[in-house]
Amino acid sequence: MSLISPFSRRLYLRIWLAVVGGVAVFAFAIGIAWRVAAEHNAQNLQNQQPPAREITLTDANGKPVIAGLAIRERREPGEPSTYNIETESGESFQLQLSARMPRPDGRDGREGRGDGRPGGRGDQPHDVAFWLRPPFGFVWILAAVGIAVTIGVFPIIRKLLQRLENLQRSVKRFGEGDLKVRVRTQGHDEVADLARQFNAAASRIEALVGSHKSLLANASHELRSPLTRIRMGMELMQDGVPSPASRAEILRNIAELDQLVDEILLASRLDAGATNIGTMEPVDLLGLSAEECARVDADLNAHTEGLSATDLDVQGISKLLRRAVRNLLENARRYSLGEITLDLSREGNHAVIRVSDHGPGVPPEQRERIFEPFYRLPGASERSGGVGLGLALVRSIAEKHQGTVHCEGRPDGLPGASFVLRLPVGAIGD
Repeated sequence: MSLISPFSRRLYLRIWLAVVGGVAVFAFAIGIAWRVAAEHNAQNLQNQQPPAREITLTDANGKPVIAGLAIRERREPGEPSTYNIETESGESFQLQLSARMPRPDGRDGREGRGDGRPGGRGDQPHDVAFWLRPPFGFVWILAAVGIAVTIGVFPIIRKLLQRLENLQRSVKRFGEGDLKVRVRTQGHDEVADLARQFNAAASRIEALVGSHKSLLANASHELRSPLTRIRMGMELMQDGVPSPASRAEILRNIAELDQLVDEILLASRLDAGATNIGTMEPVDLLGLSAEECARVDADLNAHTEGLSATDLDVQGISKLLRRAVRNLLENARRYSLGEITLDLSREGNHAVIRVSDHGPGVPPEQRERIFEPFYRLPGASERSGGVGLGLALVRSIAEKHQGTVHCEGRPDGLPGASFVLRLPVGAIGD
């Protein structure tokens, strides 16, 4: 496994590119400054090598004594100037001039012309701009470029860090118990993706905590109802001996209480993703459906034309699939005013169980909500039985087996409802 996650790699890459880009700009500016300084120095050296000049020395009558080309030798400031003269006849002479004497006004006479003559700039050995003269010139350049790079790179890094700090504050508030906190998402980069993932996780956790609170509140209410009826039945006993009617009522409430506790425990284990609920194995849906239909006196219609004996088998946990089918049949029996029908068929790669009743039906806007824990249709009475967990368990079991369940109207258009459970045929994971 990589030591750095893809998110970290992308983040590090962005920061690295920003720093490298800044250094590249810095190096480019330094290179330009260095080149300018080198060109100035080269020009200065060239100026320090004056070209050969034609020199003619004459006597008092104006007759030329020496005529030829004169080349001045290099000298340090303050030293005499020496000229080497070559005549046309090949003779060599040397002319030496003393160093320039200071002028009365304190100037040395170098200001003025740049042609190399006295007072010209050719006598100045370092003709380079002050801001480029070593060693102080490059210090100013480095400082200026460093400031420019900082100004260019800082907003990018600062904006990134501000968003990370905002995310860190939100995570801290969420950890302190504020489950409604969310992070503002900006852009489409890695930080925005992380913010969206945090918001999604926070929403799921908030929904889960809310669901658990609702489960606890509803479970407390549902547990209190049968316990209250049992207590009232016990109080109505005469001489501590219950009448047959009281005994039947107490037993019914105890059975309801036992079913409620069992369903709450099973729902909690399924929500927690428990792995020790049972073993995945081939389950004969046809035999299982036949047993459960016989239990509640429901009609079974198995559509097996063209199917083999195992085409309706699914991989699953037998006791969970039995609970799902039983809950669908008991829910239909609770509200149906007529016969109950279970249709078993194969559609593509799914086995389909359809339980239809002749009850009042489910309004379309309520067909999703009835699968929520402890939800009952408006007007449903507690005396009709059930605690509102049966259909929620069916959905949890279907999802455990990578299947689905939904409610719809009867296929024949008659009053009532149909609950359709789809389970994949073949091997599935836990």
